[in-house]
Amino acid sequence: MIETYAYSRAGLLGNPSDGYFGKTIAMIVRNFRARVLLYPSSRLEIKASKADHPVFESMDELYRLTRWRGYYGGIRIIQATIMRFVDYCKEHEITLEDRNFTIEYESTIPLRLGLGGSSAIITAVLRALCQYFQIEISPQIQAKLALEAETKEIGVAAGPQDRVVQAFEGLVYMDFDRAKMETLGYGNYESLDPALLPPVYLAYRTSLSEGTEVFHNNVRDRWRSNDREIVDAMKLWASYAENGKRALIDRNREDLDRLIDANFDLRAKIYTIGEGNLEMVHTARQCGVSANFAGSGGAIVGTYPDQSTYERLEASMKEIGVAVIKPKVSEKAG
Repeated sequence: MIETYAYSRAGLLGNPSDGYFGKTIAMIVRNFRARVLLYPSSRLEIKASKADHPVFESMDELYRLTRWRGYYGGIRIIQATIMRFVDYCKEHEITLEDRNFTIEYESTIPLRLGLGGSSAIITAVLRALCQYFQIEISPQIQAKLALEAETKEIGVAAGPQDRVVQAFEGLVYMDFDRAKMETLGYGNYESLDPALLPPVYLAYRTSLSEGTEVFHNNVRDRWRSNDREIVDAMKLWASYAENGKRALIDRNREDLDRLIDANFDLRAKIYTIGEGNLEMVHTARQCGVSANFAGSGGAIVGTYPDQSTYERLEASMKEIGVAVIKPKVSEKAG
């Protein structure tokens, strides 16, 4: 039996420029993970998890769970991942042994909060398939296949950042150089030492069903039309990541916090941010910490100066129904 994992993630800087040939910094959050089991069987079977069962105790439960987890479980993304894996092998003339298998999955990643829940399942499935068929695929190509499972197979609009940091793990600086992305399907990725991070928190609100802000509204269309405001914003977000990398290396906490806050403030000018998300950011900043979206809404990330500030943050967030954790970025953490 093969057992693989992939973890949730939080974008620190550069969001959402990853879908627009920008630059980002993101980190793995090992506190939450997707787990996949794969083992030989007579037929190929994808087993349903709790999120896939269409049985409910009442109309109220159906409504509540659908608002929380959306309309789909993991079966379709696992099927899409297998399709991309098979296509990759065909394209590279890799013969797959005729061996059926059963896949089971589960996930502890909070749903619809921009923490990379779907991409974590896909990444864990890819790792299991590679082990089962004894095929080596580099992390950058794994990230590319994971993205295509959602964009090409399912038709979901998504950027590459989540898959890259989940494939590489740790703390990653990503430059989605347009020429390289369009020719190779991946950019320039650099693993950074997680020890460069100052104390970091992650706050998330499971009652918040705004998810991805109704997020990418008309921004992509404006970007494709070369709208100057959007083009300039994407360049500015990319510069936040580039300067943030320098601040991390120099251990310049003041610059890093300024960039984290600026990243969200620019986002609030370009996108319509829901009241629940704004409340989280404003509450965090009132406690004396920096705050930016960890993804596309529903969770925030930032740095804090000391334990007493963290405890104040915890207490203030609890009052508005928000959980706060200290992310485990490396295997050695915690």
